[in-house]
Amino acid sequence: MDALTGLSSPEAEVRLQRDGPNELPAASRSGTAQLLLEVVREPMFLLLVACGVIYLALGDRQEALMLLGFVGVVIAMTFVQKRRSQAALDALRDLSSPRALVLRDGAAVRIPGKDLVVGDIVLMAEGDRVPADIELLEANYLTVDESLLTGESQPVLKQALEAVDAGAAGPQHLCFSGSLVTQGTAQGRVVATGPRSALGRIGASLGGIALDETPIQRETAQIVRRVAMAGASIALLLSVGWALSRGDWLGGLLAGLTLAMAILPEELPVVLTIFLGLGAWRLSRERVLTRRIPAVELLGATTVLCVDKTGTLTRNQMEVRRLWVDGAAFELGEQPVTAMGHAFHPVLEYAVLSSHRRAFDPMESAIGVAGRHWLQGSEHLHADWTLVSDYPLSRELLAMSRVWRSPDRRELLVAAKGAPEAIADLCHLPPEQQQHIAAQVAALAAGGLRVLGVARTMFATESLPAIQHDFDFEFVGLVALQDPVRADVPAAINDCHAAGIRVAMITGDHPATALAIARHAGLNVDGGHLTGSELDALDDTALAERLRDTQVFCRVRPEQKLRLVQAFRARGDVVAMTGDGVNDAPALKAAHIGVAMGGRGTDVAREAADLVLLKDDFGSLVTTIRYGRRVFANLRKAITFVFAAHLPIIGLALAPLLMGWPLILMPAHILFLQLVIDPACSIVFEAEALEPGAMRQPPRRPEARLFDAALVRLGVLQGLGLLVAVLAGYVLGERLGGGADAGRTVAFAVLVLGNLGLIQANRSWAASASGPREVNTAFRWIVLGAGALLALALGVPQVAALFKFTAPPATLLALSAALALTTWGWCTAAVALLHRRTWPQSSSSWWPTRRSP
Repeated sequence: MDALTGLSSPEAEVRLQRDGPNELPAASRSGTAQLLLEVVREPMFLLLVACGVIYLALGDRQEALMLLGFVGVVIAMTFVQKRRSQAALDALRDLSSPRALVLRDGAAVRIPGKDLVVGDIVLMAEGDRVPADIELLEANYLTVDESLLTGESQPVLKQALEAVDAGAAGPQHLCFSGSLVTQGTAQGRVVATGPRSALGRIGASLGGIALDETPIQRETAQIVRRVAMAGASIALLLSVGWALSRGDWLGGLLAGLTLAMAILPEELPVVLTIFLGLGAWRLSRERVLTRRIPAVELLGATTVLCVDKTGTLTRNQMEVRRLWVDGAAFELGEQPVTAMGHAFHPVLEYAVLSSHRRAFDPMESAIGVAGRHWLQGSEHLHADWTLVSDYPLSRELLAMSRVWRSPDRRELLVAAKGAPEAIADLCHLPPEQQQHIAAQVAALAAGGLRVLGVARTMFATESLPAIQHDFDFEFVGLVALQDPVRADVPAAINDCHAAGIRVAMITGDHPATALAIARHAGLNVDGGHLTGSELDALDDTALAERLRDTQVFCRVRPEQKLRLVQAFRARGDVVAMTGDGVNDAPALKAAHIGVAMGGRGTDVAREAADLVLLKDDFGSLVTTIRYGRRVFANLRKAITFVFAAHLPIIGLALAPLLMGWPLILMPAHILFLQLVIDPACSIVFEAEALEPGAMRQPPRRPEARLFDAALVRLGVLQGLGLLVAVLAGYVLGERLGGGADAGRTVAFAVLVLGNLGLIQANRSWAASASGPREVNTAFRWIVLGAGALLALALGVPQVAALFKFTAPPATLLALSAALALTTWGWCTAAVALLHRRTWPQSSSSWWPTRRSP
């Protein structure tokens, strides 16, 4: 192993097995026993235990045992659902672990930080989180923020081991795990990993994804508490009323507990946990990592996408296409070298010298490739020159310079490249020459090319100036690079426009380049463009006015993105923004949804973001919005079903006291229904595809509530229809079948089958749902399972006796099926009445849309 090739893969594997993964002990998570304890503590199961005790007190041992058997089944189902959600989130934690760029088998590859081993050669650049304790072999203007370890906010200057003064204090040649590279580049060797690193020794924790409580979860918890308190009060009144009117205190207590079980919407917290957890998991399968769960529920409300150009709209695969020297233009790739002569050599030579030899930036990589191809065999490639120093790109000057020493010269050569106006400034060119260059830059940029200026100078002394401006640069020429628009971008932007979402492009490019790329991508450029300098000159009121029509923002510095995000938010927009650099972090934090680029983005950008696109393209961003709309819409369907499904259960619990009937539903019956209701809420609706017209609707209001008037209206209307059918079934069954048990049998069959019809009616609220629907495997299994259990309860005498059912004749079975079909028709009509009649012209009833500010 050496610094040029790094470790071999087999050697790395041996060391990983020997030392273990480069990670600290994970944050505590619920084990099997703890998770099971959380499940059995839920109010529903405590009520069931109380019912079992009452059955034992009444001497009904068989009923008590059956109840406990059902309790075991429901506990197992709830446990499996929660375990599945937890497993999905564990997978997300694995995806979000730090990454490292290392040399393995002589090639630079990105690997999970946990796979680092002692001896690995790590490459670091500005914005990277140091993945282990690293001894520096090379360092160029490297400063590191070690505040995580020391509490000192001032970045620390680091040097390579061979450059450190022997008498210097402090570990200047070491970078510690968890610190952040704030400037420069470096190459180093890993000397300690995991618990043996400095961070591990002080017991710090790099826990996984923080699972914040979302607004929807807070709203749901509040509603569950209120309903539980109201249900407890009503159940107490029912118990007392039953006992006083019939003189049966145990029977009254049983009736009250049954009503409490009927009222308590215990499915809602489970539904939310599974929907948000599995929603994040589904996004991860699309290579979109959700770092903060609240982003999932906000995605559907996005009104503005602020995206950068390079790598998002374009392929981020640059190629040098044209060179301009002394008024002559050269088209690379179309003419042989002999036809062009050697006039273009200097601009390419000094462009290569002003770039890093081990380049990671796409532009520098393209320049290096062009130099090796077009200058091969000439004296213009200088592999034997030594790098003396360099001046990195800065906010104040969009140019960088590198200082070289030739083996046969005393003078130092300085090569610079950067934005053409910055290079012209460095060269102190007269106004007329600057105008001439600017005209050529505009002509190149109008063709969608990214243009860089190149300059050079000689410097006679070893005492280098502090800033680039102090060199006496000579202008050499222009380099024009092309980064084509991704093939799928125009269609994806068209999808955004159809969904009522603005797409704003923010780039550091020349205005002409930005406008050309925007046109190719399908953005509306009628509003012109806004440059960073113009942005600085506008007050907040004037900026808000410009934002109404402007979609292209160019020559924008990273720190100016923050102001743009804040300005969009001030207009009432819900902003999703992409970023990849260190300076993008404040804007990513300020956006409602910060999106970091996982492929080329820095660690600090990923840590500030809510979402990380593991595949750096615009299509992934549109996918996240589509999934966000799906999660919110399906949550509304699931909650509508919960409301509707609980109403007939509550009605059947109250009817005996009001009508003087015997108990119709008992705890075992309600527990049986949980086998239908819980999976339907958490599995069937979560698996439903996005409505066909959902991406042609405006974004929903960010303040839109899950539990709004439209949802309650539909739930109540459907629930009342099912209640009427169930009560009719009881009355008709009692009269036709000759007793209360026959009535209970028909009522229960109608309730189970009616719930299946209720699920089917709410699977889709779009008008096009009248046609064939996408197969939902989960619903198919729910139908088969519910049908099998119902057949078991009605057809097996021993089981029917436990449920207090009678063997139903064919007429009662036909009656139950007819009432269930009627209920399905009623529920479908309710959806059409309250939702489909406004689709797709207006979506206010099912999808609370926003008005433009």
